[in-house]
Amino acid sequence: MSNSWYDTMLVCENGHKITDLFDSYPDHFVERCSGCGAKTISQCPHCQEKIRGYHHIPGVVGIFDAPPPPQFCHKCGNPYPWQGKQDSEVMQKSPGQIEIIKNICNTFFLVARQLQNRYDNRTTLEVNDEYDVQDLMHALMFIFFDDIRSEEWTPSYAGGSSRMDFLLKREQFVLEVKRTRKGLGSKEIGDQLIIDIDRYKEHPDCKTLICFVYDPEGRIGNPNGLERDLSGNNNGMNVIVIIRPKGR
Repeated sequence: MSNSWYDTMLVCENGHKITDLFDSYPDHFVERCSGCGAKTISQCPHCQEKIRGYHHIPGVVGIFDAPPPPQFCHKCGNPYPWQGKQDSEVMQKSPGQIEIIKNICNTFFLVARQLQNRYDNRTTLEVNDEYDVQDLMHALMFIFFDDIRSEEWTPSYAGGSSRMDFLLKREQFVLEVKRTRKGLGSKEIGDQLIIDIDRYKEHPDCKTLICFVYDPEGRIGNPNGLERDLSGNNNGMNVIVIIRPKGR
């Protein structure tokens, strides 16, 4: 297809895929893999050709997990550093399920937009508030996960308790969903996320907390900064903050 193109994949030298949308979201760059500590690369060490990532096809919204990192460079044919490591213990720990959720979050706004273009102007889901975001996210997650526990109670915090949006108990993931609106911009979202992160540290089934902020009106002025400030390891819990869509 003439207008289709490949994004770039960022991979650690042990073969853990960091992102397959590196050109589209360069702010996802990390120098070292959070799973094993290995150095990351986005080009072939032999010929410097970019590692092929997500295949963009005009008119097609992709939410499915992309293939794993290739074994050999498509240009020069030389092996990548991780070639032959797929069956090792380090590859078995590859964060592929986290990548699935990241891919859903990265393309969520495209799905929401496509829903507005139904045949013959039929009734559709308009993503106007946080409950709409939760409903659409829940449906998309069912494509990949069969045990999604919606809004279980979290441990007591500051004299009260709260509910989580989605718990994947087997994977030990929690997905927290937010939507910006008038009066709920950068400061308010940041304050809420700080409280959420502190609360989820106490939950026995939350080893990874993914906070998805849907910001279609661009109310968060510095999304990259907010993501960087709040993402990372927090007392043994992996925190990933994803704000979409955002300007490039």
